[in-house]
Amino acid sequence: MTTPEPPTGPHTAPGAHQASRPRPASAPPPAAAQRPAAAAGGGFRKELPEEVLASASTEEAAPPERPGSDLSGRQRLVKGLWPPRITRAQLIVALLLFGLGFGLAVQVASNSEGDSALRGARQEDLVRILDELDDRTERLEDEKQGLEEQRDELENSSDQAEEARRQTLERERQLGILAGTVAAQGPGITLVIEDPKGMVESNMLLDAVQELRAAGAEAIQVNGVRVVAGTYLSDSGDGVSVDGNKITAPYRFKVIGKPQDLEPALNIPGGVVQTLEKEQATASVERSAEIVVDALRPAKQPDYARSSSQ
Repeated sequence: MTTPEPPTGPHTAPGAHQASRPRPASAPPPAAAQRPAAAAGGGFRKELPEEVLASASTEEAAPPERPGSDLSGRQRLVKGLWPPRITRAQLIVALLLFGLGFGLAVQVASNSEGDSALRGARQEDLVRILDELDDRTERLEDEKQGLEEQRDELENSSDQAEEARRQTLERERQLGILAGTVAAQGPGITLVIEDPKGMVESNMLLDAVQELRAAGAEAIQVNGVRVVAGTYLSDSGDGVSVDGNKITAPYRFKVIGKPQDLEPALNIPGGVVQTLEKEQATASVERSAEIVVDALRPAKQPDYARSSSQ
């Protein structure tokens, strides 16, 4: 015995069994049941596929196209460059570049002209130009060397002349002090010999002069008479004659030298001071920081002696 098939409707797929319990009217049927029913019955699908929904959402989210987006790359480049918008800094840079380019062009043109002139010259002309350049270089080198030699000569001659002049003046001053032709000043001592009894003789004064010279005296003056290397002393009645000039007591010696050496030389045991005291004369020595010896002797030209320096 066969079982009778249930009746099929427009929304019921063939072979589908009805639910044992009726579903509420408000609840939609499951999607799984609708898909086979739609497929089986050949009706329209109540909902769209997922691919269609995804493409529709993408089209809705895409931004609207900008105007002019259909321009080509070259057209967009031309549109960006024109009309030009120049700033002040760009204008200054452009001017500087223009000036630099102009200068380079002028330099290149001048070099090209010179090269072209030499390039078109004949061999004889090139040889002549080289000879002239060599001659000019040689003349300039000679002139430079001559100027350098002249400079060195002037420097050396001026230095030597100045040094020679300074040495000559210094030597003249020293010789003048020794010869008694120039005045002198400096530290030294003053020796005063008192002779109340008239017992002092020329030899005693000569001993004093020799002791002072041995102690380093550089200039000596006795009673206004300059004592030099050729000075002689002699007795003259109640006094002493120095180079023919008669002097009398008290005898005042002005001596330039180192006071620390001159004074002890006179006070040594058995020296000048003790010898004078034995003759009932007194001698006093006083140091001074400034002694002036201003007695001068006339310069005498030797009769026979001549300088041996050439």
